[in-house]
Amino acid sequence: MRYASQTLLERIKKEGRVEGNVIKVDRFLNHMVDPQLIDLLATDVATHFMEKSIEKVLTAETSGIMLAQAVAGMLGVPFVYAKKKRPLTMGDHYAAASYSFTKEESTTLYVAKEVLRPRERILFIDDFFAKGSTLKAVEEIVEQAEAMLVGTAVIINKSERNDIYSILTLKELQG
Repeated sequence: MRYASQTLLERIKKEGRVEGNVIKVDRFLNHMVDPQLIDLLATDVATHFMEKSIEKVLTAETSGIMLAQAVAGMLGVPFVYAKKKRPLTMGDHYAAASYSFTKEESTTLYVAKEVLRPRERILFIDDFFAKGSTLKAVEEIVEQAEAMLVGTAVIINKSERNDIYSILTLKELQG
């Protein structure tokens, strides 16, 4: 097991908990954030995607922002977060619907056309992957922008999908 995976697993066992498909990591990942842990996870992700010629990192507001910023910094590229509310200052934009099973609500993700360009090589980052609704919305936005989604990375993958790079999987947490 990779060092980042082992460290995260130990933190979850010590300070979090797993209840079926619900993983509580509020004390160090998605409410109160441990910046050293984020840097460790970001190093793992950035190293994995180093050779993919990533031009921009994209995430959804809000829980993926810390990891996306850290990975983007390590890759030396900007990051963009899709907003859940379209501000008045956002003119032309891309938009796609997403459903959060954790929050039990539908939302629309918005990205300004000026920050996502055709043919850009995009890495999508999020905290969790569960049923894929956020990824589907991001794929729609990337397609609208005529950019290329060259990878997806999450901290914890709760699904059976193997094409998503993750630090940990739900099976590893339950096993």
